[in-house]
Amino acid sequence: MTVRRIMTAEEIRRAVIRVSHEIVEKHAGTDRLALVGIQRRGVPIARRLADAILEHENTTLPVGALDITFYRDDLSMLAQQPVVKGTDLPFDVNGSTVVLVDDVLFTGRTIRAAMDALMEFGRPDAIRLAVLVDRGHRELPIRADHVGKNVPTSREERVRVRIEEVDGEDAVDIDRAPAPMGSTVEVP
Repeated sequence: MTVRRIMTAEEIRRAVIRVSHEIVEKHAGTDRLALVGIQRRGVPIARRLADAILEHENTTLPVGALDITFYRDDLSMLAQQPVVKGTDLPFDVNGSTVVLVDDVLFTGRTIRAAMDALMEFGRPDAIRLAVLVDRGHRELPIRADHVGKNVPTSREERVRVRIEEVDGEDAVDIDRAPAPMGSTVEVP
């Protein structure tokens, strides 16, 4: 199996800074703006975006964490006892512009679940989406407003995001998903 590095720690750092500027520019400031990271790796990315915005705007944005486990449409396909990571929204979402933050945008199903979960807490004026990596292959009509890196992939590839706060290092790699047991792969 070959692993290809597509983002280094420095490239992730620069992408976060660039996306933080884009978020403020699109919102025309920081008033009533909040960041919500999708558990697990979206949370530290949201915190990094908030830190970058504090650095260049001198404004502290509220940051929350959203657990979408029970909103997933594939919950029955997950473990019998799914691991719940917890939701923490220490601000009122009503009337705010909420930027959902995740590591990878793929089919769009995670974001659909996140929007459903977020609506349980109120009605934001707007929901936007910021992702570190957009790999394509959407199954739902969802697109990111802010993207760290667009990476064309095949469905057989996996995008592996590692974040220091969760994994001990910052990196994004692509590798091939292993073939299912008993399957054969034809070589032309």
